Amino acid sequence: MTEKKANPFTDLIFNVIVPSVVLMKLSGDEHLGSVGALVVALAFPIVFGGYELIKYKKFNFISLLGFVSVLLTGGIGLLELDAKWLAVKEALIPGLIGLGVFISTFTKYPVVSKMLFNDTVLNLSLIKEKLGDNGKEKDFQRCLAKSNYLFSGTFVFSSVMNYVLATMIVTSPSGSQAFNEELGKLTLMSYPMIAIPSMVMMMGIFYFIWRQIRQMTNLETAEIFKTQ
Repeated sequence: MTEKKANPFTDLIFNVIVPSVVLMKLSGDEHLGSVGALVVALAFPIVFGGYELIKYKKFNFISLLGFVSVLLTGGIGLLELDAKWLAVKEALIPGLIGLGVFISTFTKYPVVSKMLFNDTVLNLSLIKEKLGDNGKEKDFQRCLAKSNYLFSGTFVFSSVMNYVLATMIVTSPSGSQAFNEELGKLTLMSYPMIAIPSMVMMMGIFYFIWRQIRQMTNLETAEIFKTQ
């Protein structure tokens, strides 16, 4: 199977930049019109997501929510619903993800454990051995639970910021040229104002876990991470 190589620049182009430019520049009647521009703009993330699904045969719950988010945005614009529903939708998607992450804390498979504490990233057998030798298993489980709460909090942050930005930026009636332009601006601004701070917070969580592993196992960084 072809392994997917992370390409955030490509994701940024097809999911943020191109849709934003289409909405802001081509929504006038002299170009695509408000409906045509909305359909074209939403087609880019849908087609790109479908291409990745077919090529890499990878699909997950977060991808599904992203797809549903695009469809809801299109529905709000095409059905000309009140713009307030866009703000609700923008807050709902990360809110649901955050709720799922929070609930996973009380299961056998917290999201943070699945993402970070696995033998793909870490030298798991050695870490578990050292945690056992030092009597730190329960302490580390509490560390993972705390990390999962923090990870859930990043989505709460995204949910609140999405709602605030949407209510501030998108104020025109849905289905109008102005609505499309504001939606394009919202899409463009959400990346530096929401996505980047969220990534920084997640990096902070990863750093916290790494520090806890070092303190509880007395292992060096080269011993903690699995190298090829």
